[in-house]
Amino acid sequence: MKIYHYLLSMLMLLSIQGISQNQEADSLKQLLGKTKNDIEKAQLLNDIASVYRVDNPVLMQEYADKALQLSKKIKFRLAEGNAYLNKGNAGIIVGDYVSALQNFFNAQAVFENELDKVPGTENEEIKNGLARAYGSVGIVFSEQSNYSQALQYHLKALKIYEESKNYEKLARVYNNVGVVYKSQREDFKALQYFIKCLKIQEKIGDNTIGITTTNIGTIYLRQKNYPKAFEYYAKAQQLFEKYPNQRGLGELYNNLGLYYKATGNKAKAVESYSRAQAAFTSIDDKFGVSDTYFYIGEIKFEEGNYQEALVNTSKSLQLAKELNVTEQIQNAEKRLSEIYEKLGKSAEALRHYKLYSIAKDSVSNHESIRNGVRAEMNFEFEKKEALQKKEQEKKEIIYYEQTKRQHQQLLFSGLFILALCGIVFLIYNRLQLKKHLTLQKELAEYEQKALHLQMNPHFVFNCLGSISSFIVQNGTDSAIKYLSKFSKLMRLTLEYSKESLIPIDKEIESLQNYLELEQLRFNKKFNFTITKSVDIEDDLALPPLLLQPFVENAIIHGLIPKKETGNIAVDFSLNAENLICTITDNGIGFAKSKELKENSVTVHKSMALDITRKRLEMMEAYTTKKAKVEIEELRENDVVQGTKVVLNLPIQYTTK
Repeated sequence: MKIYHYLLSMLMLLSIQGISQNQEADSLKQLLGKTKNDIEKAQLLNDIASVYRVDNPVLMQEYADKALQLSKKIKFRLAEGNAYLNKGNAGIIVGDYVSALQNFFNAQAVFENELDKVPGTENEEIKNGLARAYGSVGIVFSEQSNYSQALQYHLKALKIYEESKNYEKLARVYNNVGVVYKSQREDFKALQYFIKCLKIQEKIGDNTIGITTTNIGTIYLRQKNYPKAFEYYAKAQQLFEKYPNQRGLGELYNNLGLYYKATGNKAKAVESYSRAQAAFTSIDDKFGVSDTYFYIGEIKFEEGNYQEALVNTSKSLQLAKELNVTEQIQNAEKRLSEIYEKLGKSAEALRHYKLYSIAKDSVSNHESIRNGVRAEMNFEFEKKEALQKKEQEKKEIIYYEQTKRQHQQLLFSGLFILALCGIVFLIYNRLQLKKHLTLQKELAEYEQKALHLQMNPHFVFNCLGSISSFIVQNGTDSAIKYLSKFSKLMRLTLEYSKESLIPIDKEIESLQNYLELEQLRFNKKFNFTITKSVDIEDDLALPPLLLQPFVENAIIHGLIPKKETGNIAVDFSLNAENLICTITDNGIGFAKSKELKENSVTVHKSMALDITRKRLEMMEAYTTKKAKVEIEELRENDVVQGTKVVLNLPIQYTTK
């Protein structure tokens, strides 16, 4: 009877399943027949074995063996560990605890060896398998009343489930720990773990919560805290209505019967036992029915109703014999001997007393066998523990030596890398400094050369010639205006000749003066526009006199040779991290200009564009950003429409 109650608490899910067991097994077998992948086959074999865990341990063992053989062949460690777990569970069902324990130890060894070797989801499955192995070992030790070892392994399983936050499995192990403490009559600790289990089950909506609530009520009943016991029994009754479980409900009613008996309400106790009997009978649970008949017979005996006591105790004995539950047979035979003695039937009382003695001896033999099994298991466990300890010490020595060697290697490697980095940094720093100084020097030289080329003698001579011509032709106002603009341009040019960067508005002002001067010089032979994007900030800067050579080329070589009035447009815009300067004219085009220049008697070789390109290269090297110029001849229907010059400059700003 105690064993039955214990197994009900430990394996409370097994009886809930099983209705569709054959269908599920057949479905998995069909999948197995179609699968060609060995990894999937190993997993399916384990799944089929697991399906048979409820009531067919022979088939469970058969499929677990097949899964083990295949997983070892393909070195699929996760499936190998699960196969050992299935074999161990099959051993528990048939009562072969030595074999079960060995298989659980094998599963533990497989999972511990693979732990942290595999990444991600598979590692979580390994940890889950290891926790199951620990919990299963704990169950075997509990069944053999080796409670200290049982707790040791249950607590190992708890640690893993707590880390992975697997609340469903965590609740199961909390319940198992509670059952162990309950078996040791450590009610306070048992209650503590049952309540932990209950809280998780309430949180996740576990359908076995009624069984846990019943266990808590039973602890309070044993402590004679009757109000608390009844409170939890009432809660359990409501939970069984929500999550139907006839076996759990039968146990609840039997415990309620014990409660009413303890509180002196024997009528209510009998009523509860009758309800328990109905619940057990509905699922053909002969264990439960046998217990209930014995409880009813006990109350009838205490009331002096010996005939009713005889009927119920005899029924309990009959079922106990069918099930071969020696402990229940012993209790029933003893009670029948007492009943017949009360009825004055000494011969029957003596006969049942002799049967009681035989049953008692049988229980003692069973206990002796159990103790022998326990001793064998303890020996195997201690042997395994010693081997593990020795192996662990060996691993620790190797790990210590490896760690020491690694630390030394890391130290020397760190010092070498540090020294190497220092040397590289010094060399790099010197090269960068040298490069920086060279760039600054070259940039200053090219800027100076560009400045001289911009204000070449031909330009000054032409300007003075225009002023002289205006004066001769009585164009005094125009000459004065021309001279004023010329002087302003000279002042701006000289003012920014020493600056590496000038604000964009000053560059626009300089271009404006230059273009107006050229308009006067060539008698408004062309029109011009200068535009600036609203996105450009006022402190954006560019090198001085960078655009003037391109504007001058557009006028001299593009627009002046043209008969009609020309147009020139200068535009400033932004594109990502670049300033885009565009100079567009509708002159004769680049190719025609080059042809006229080659046919000219006086060929002047201009260095302005070459030096400007060089300035852009220096700028690109100095800023480590793109700086380039692109010249494109504009065509429409194969007719030249002018020239377009685009300068791509890095964005720079003036500094105070």
